[in-house]
Amino acid sequence: MTTLTWAVRLLYLQAAGLAVLTAYLVVRLLTTEDVHVGVAVALIVMAALGAAAIVLVARGLSRRARGARGPAIVVQLFVIASGGFLVQTSPAWAGWLLIAFGLLVGVLTMLPASTRALGVD
Repeated sequence: MTTLTWAVRLLYLQAAGLAVLTAYLVVRLLTTEDVHVGVAVALIVMAALGAAAIVLVARGLSRRARGARGPAIVVQLFVIASGGFLVQTSPAWAGWLLIAFGLLVGVLTMLPASTRALGVD
């Protein structure tokens, strides 16, 4: 498999993770008694929009769109930043996992084989 194919697969995995987080947040909203509905709904919408955006980026990369590489890298910077926040707060293991995952996808997206596949050379 090419590096770009693996980057796309891992982007879809990130989108699936955000979709699971969105579902979890909906369950929490419906089952928690003391909740600020506005904040909870805003968080749910942001998680769902994030998942949708990552799917669009992954689709763009899978179709070999040159313009999709930049957004894919930006997504990974957000993943790394989120991991850094978790390392500082908790759980640190999840933070390190996110940092490693973000770095892996970022590197796969920037490797020469991916660059050639996107026609950026």
